[in-house]
Amino acid sequence: MTTTHNTAEPTEPAQPTGPTGPRAAGPAKPAGPQAAGPPTAGRERPPVPRPAPATALLLLAGAALLVSIVAASLFGSADIRPLDVVSTILRHAGLEELAPTPPLPGLLDALVWESRFPRVLLAAAVGMALAVSGTVLQAVTRNPLADPYLLGVSSGASTGAVAVLLLGIGGSVSLSTGAFVGGLVSFGLLLLLLGGGRVASASRVVLTGVLVSQFFAAVTSVILMVSGDANSTRGFTYWLLGTLGGARWEGVTLTVVIILAGVVAVQFFAPALDAFTFGWDSASALGINVTAARVWLMVLTSVITAAAVAASGAIGFIGLLVPHAVRIVTGSMHRLLLPMSALVGAVFLIWVDVFARTAFSPHELPAGVITALLGAPAFALVLKRLES
Repeated sequence: MTTTHNTAEPTEPAQPTGPTGPRAAGPAKPAGPQAAGPPTAGRERPPVPRPAPATALLLLAGAALLVSIVAASLFGSADIRPLDVVSTILRHAGLEELAPTPPLPGLLDALVWESRFPRVLLAAAVGMALAVSGTVLQAVTRNPLADPYLLGVSSGASTGAVAVLLLGIGGSVSLSTGAFVGGLVSFGLLLLLLGGGRVASASRVVLTGVLVSQFFAAVTSVILMVSGDANSTRGFTYWLLGTLGGARWEGVTLTVVIILAGVVAVQFFAPALDAFTFGWDSASALGINVTAARVWLMVLTSVITAAAVAASGAIGFIGLLVPHAVRIVTGSMHRLLLPMSALVGAVFLIWVDVFARTAFSPHELPAGVITALLGAPAFALVLKRLES
């Protein structure tokens, strides 16, 4: 019994030994449980994905787009208050009871609804299409310098437009319809050269796109040389530089529907685009049908690019620069990168167009000229960042 008492004794007195004992032993004891307990859980928190920043970014970009649409409708020769613009839009949308101000006079109402608002919507849709196309093609071709015109769609659209304008092909078909059909024809030729659904390597896609682009550019030059006069050539060149001045509801509605449908459809391929960054073999090992996904993505980007070029001409640099700028903030996960690129591209082109039509009033610059002036130095920064 004495032996048992003596063995238990050393454990008990170790706690209340005196001032030196508790302070020396005290910190040593909690160190064990604390290291194995709550602090470990605390260290595991950072890797857990947090959806709040993504949601906040999307809400912020969405709010910026709505504000930009209303604010850009204020710019022009006539001064109209923001609430009057909002009221006009709500009335024409069938929400008259929500309009905060009385109706505008007929001329001002038509100015907002028939001229400014469709132009702003078209700028948003075209910016969205080009930014999303650039994001997708940079992942599909695994080329950071890819842009929406990589597949030759822009050159095909130009050929279709000039064929309608100068050769009268299609009879009463509009220039935009001719451009849209030309863009799809050029993409069809691209797929044919690539062997239909059997899409080859990324480098072959790029080189075939260059080939198709050069071919249709040559056809366009021949048509202009043979059938063009000074006025038609000037008008075609102005369209080709990229302008949103021809925005009318009948064309804008169809363009917006095609682009929105394409942008939403591309979003379903976000996991495949993420997998592509690890290479085709890794993507295939993750269960992705690489060939089918790449073909569908090229079809969707070609359709929305053709719709954008048909409505506005070739506006450069948006599809190249916006994805890189957005990627700095969001990272490379396409679930967030795609919608953010769409929203940022829309806001960017809205304000480019505002500058193009107001900076040198009464003269109007093509939007493509402004994006090229802004894009060239920005492109140099992107190249520098890619090298580092």
